[in-house]
Amino acid sequence: MRLIKNTGNDRVIDELRQTLALSPSLDLASPTFSLFAFAELRELLEKLDVCRLVLPAIVDHESGLAGAEADRAFRNRLQLRWLARECAQWIEAKVELRGAPALLPQSIIIAGKPESELRRVITGNCALTTEGLGITPGNQFSLIQCSERPEESATLSTWFTSLWSSLPSSDQHKAAFLSRLQELANPHAPSLIYHLILYHIFKERGDELDEDRIVKSATGIRNTVVWKKLFKFQRDGVVGAIDKLERLGGCIIADSVGLGKTFEALAIIKYYELRNDRVLVLVPKRLRDNWTLYKANDRRNFLASDRFNYDVLNHTDLSRDGGFSGDVDLANVNWGNYDLVVIDESHNFRNKATHIDHETRYDRLMRRIIKSGVKTRVLMLSATPVNNRLADLKNQIAFITEADDTALDAHGIPSVEATTRRAQIQFNRWLALEEADRAPARLMDMLGFDYFKLLDLLTIARSRKHIERYYGTYETGRFPERLKPINIKPDVDLAGEFPSIRNINNESRRLTLAAYAPLRYVLPHKQAAYDAKYSTLIRGGESYFRQVDREESLVHLLRVNVLKRMESSVTSFALTLTRQLADVEATLAKIEAHAEAVEEIGIEDMDIDDPAFE
Repeated sequence: MRLIKNTGNDRVIDELRQTLALSPSLDLASPTFSLFAFAELRELLEKLDVCRLVLPAIVDHESGLAGAEADRAFRNRLQLRWLARECAQWIEAKVELRGAPALLPQSIIIAGKPESELRRVITGNCALTTEGLGITPGNQFSLIQCSERPEESATLSTWFTSLWSSLPSSDQHKAAFLSRLQELANPHAPSLIYHLILYHIFKERGDELDEDRIVKSATGIRNTVVWKKLFKFQRDGVVGAIDKLERLGGCIIADSVGLGKTFEALAIIKYYELRNDRVLVLVPKRLRDNWTLYKANDRRNFLASDRFNYDVLNHTDLSRDGGFSGDVDLANVNWGNYDLVVIDESHNFRNKATHIDHETRYDRLMRRIIKSGVKTRVLMLSATPVNNRLADLKNQIAFITEADDTALDAHGIPSVEATTRRAQIQFNRWLALEEADRAPARLMDMLGFDYFKLLDLLTIARSRKHIERYYGTYETGRFPERLKPINIKPDVDLAGEFPSIRNINNESRRLTLAAYAPLRYVLPHKQAAYDAKYSTLIRGGESYFRQVDREESLVHLLRVNVLKRMESSVTSFALTLTRQLADVEATLAKIEAHAEAVEEIGIEDMDIDDPAFE
């Protein structure tokens, strides 16, 4: 006996080709059978009169027939169906097949006729696969032996004949093997292949939306009023958000306007409250009542029996060190003791501005709440998490990752900053294309897989069309259909009592809006100190944006807003001016009363996007 290295020119297939070409006879027993190994010997195998083949009867050969991982190049030839048909014809015409009751520990190949001096018997790890034949690289510790003398071949042939005789002669095993070949040979519907691809892509994520696994029933969340009032799509959103909060520490719910982001957040809040977690809700001042209602003893609170106990603070409260926000004493808040922080309108934190010598709201939220104290999960709500730049999303994700750029490395995102930067570059290139070439599908291709993987990891975003397509409208009813706009050009005031636009513009330019530009009134010798204190670093620290310039820009924006409100209607115009006047008078009253803290007035307080003004 000699050893076959199964590499170079000393391979099992080389021995078989040489022997079968001169003495066409073959008996073999193999633990597996590959169509690609059959393809390499097909012409020689078809010249045989008969072939005795032993395969394990208890093994499903379907996966082995299509080869192993090393056979990718063979599969890429797209010949599998043809090979299955050719092999089935050969099995039907030339092969006697018997099934072994157990898995074969090794293979035996008897090539050549009994009377031929060329007869060879090969034993060991030489299965009828590309690896066993030496076509693709195999295990270097595999032992393969080949007979050299006629008496060696005769002894091993006798052993095989004894094995063959001990196995039952039945057409059952042959029919089963041919059936598997026929399955491979038959054409498959494209939809089946598509669903198979989806299965392999998402099979490891099959339990991500397993409600029983994610939502701990012992909390009693399913017995709460808020849970029972959720639609199916909202419950799925809640389950998905809880899963992301538990696995990743955060989630951004970016469902379209009107799909109930606030209600979903309330269900999530109640789930964590039932686990005795402390919850903080950060909201724009104008939306505060939307959240305080559900924890108040109020007839309008239809969730009163759920007894919500979360704290509500304004975004602007992050800039304050004292005073009260509702019934919360800001001087004594234990900022680091919140297990869950819910940020409504989180896009207000999309800009990570840096002041020279004091912290911004973004900085304080990161330091006081996210990084300090107990581990804090972050739930953000926004219909527009990305506004002008993809970096808007990066700055919000930083709350989830505690500003650790590599926090998602284990999930396939080595760097959040690099991922969003590459996507921004591709987005800019897409914008530079001719208008005819700026198709959404092209943008999807250009942005790359990493960016969409990042979105999939941390965001939940559904539209009304998504709900209609995947959930139907039986439970929710039909969504209102947006009517086509009717363009009319009436006069501003049909009664002719309203001043002309020229006069309104001139009057608006006279507005000082002093409450929004306090640095105008700083004494000259103090201006440099305030300028240094409130200026914001931009462009990575290369320059800075002066607070005085910011305030003047804000005042100009508010003047333009007056004209925009007039464009909507005279009523909108009057409401906007009434609100601005109320803010100014409230500020003056605090100054006259020598109040210790005059709350900052920001652009978000103007409620520019209020639907009532549309």
